[in-house]
Amino acid sequence: MKIVITPPFTGKQRERIRKAAGEGTELFFCEKEKLTEELLADTDVLLGNPERPEQVKQAKKLKWLQLNNAGTEGYCAPGMLPEGAVLTNATGAYGLAISEHMIACLFMLRKKLHYYYANQMSHLWKSEGHVGVVRGSTVLVIGLGDIGTAFAGKMKALGCYVIGVKRRLGRKPAEVDELWGMDELSRLLPRADVVAMSLPGNASTYHTLNRERIALLGPNTIVLNVGRGTAVDTDALSDALYAGRIAGVSLDVTDPEPLPADHPLWDAPGAVITPHVSGGYSLPETLEQIADIFADNLSRYLRGEELLHVVDLETGYCR
Repeated sequence: MKIVITPPFTGKQRERIRKAAGEGTELFFCEKEKLTEELLADTDVLLGNPERPEQVKQAKKLKWLQLNNAGTEGYCAPGMLPEGAVLTNATGAYGLAISEHMIACLFMLRKKLHYYYANQMSHLWKSEGHVGVVRGSTVLVIGLGDIGTAFAGKMKALGCYVIGVKRRLGRKPAEVDELWGMDELSRLLPRADVVAMSLPGNASTYHTLNRERIALLGPNTIVLNVGRGTAVDTDALSDALYAGRIAGVSLDVTDPEPLPADHPLWDAPGAVITPHVSGGYSLPETLEQIADIFADNLSRYLRGEELLHVVDLETGYCR
């Protein structure tokens, strides 16, 4: 059995995966930028993303693809995976890193630290006036996967009232005070001081926060988006900032991405933009968690057991 692994694991992390593989397997550690069609041609298992989803088509013998992120866009398209191949993702690896990034950006906006940093760069000693508090805020979390749930829990611990919105309703998690379906979103948006989005990118989430819904937000509202940029109408969000209809936005993802250098959102008042870095391997602990997920799932696969985080190719979500 030939197994190809793409993330830049440390020596100890590689050894953990070798131990999970056991005897009788060929392991090839190859960072995604160096993947070749020849290497993929007879690969049975691919642990980690290739440089581009289309490269998976080169792996004609592929039986299982384990992604190193939670997003599945590009991999669920018909014909992308060989018939019968299983797709799993790395749900659970990013909650810590991304939820802390969201909190940092929220406090930055509420305390106007972005303005003070700009003043510092201009050597300007100037008060920016009143700031806001986070405690007591109503926080609307759209998407209650690992990232959304981790953020919701932190917000509740900070003294916020947390409302969760998810695609499929079930038992209410302890991290939220209320739980609603996506069909209630327009009714809930006017209540929100903070709107936090961690949705995947697919047809069902496109422009979840569209121009009409952005118009429902109050002037004190801050929008945080760390899922996929396509879930938000970028131009409508930019217009709302320039018009002063919302207080601020923090975007780690945009549509388009990268955000063009001449896009007005760069200079919009109250905009904090980061280049899709809240996840990835910016936090070393994230790579450690990915290694754990890979090793656990590889052991399960080789024992013929059910895999964790199996993706439904019809929806792009875990089953």
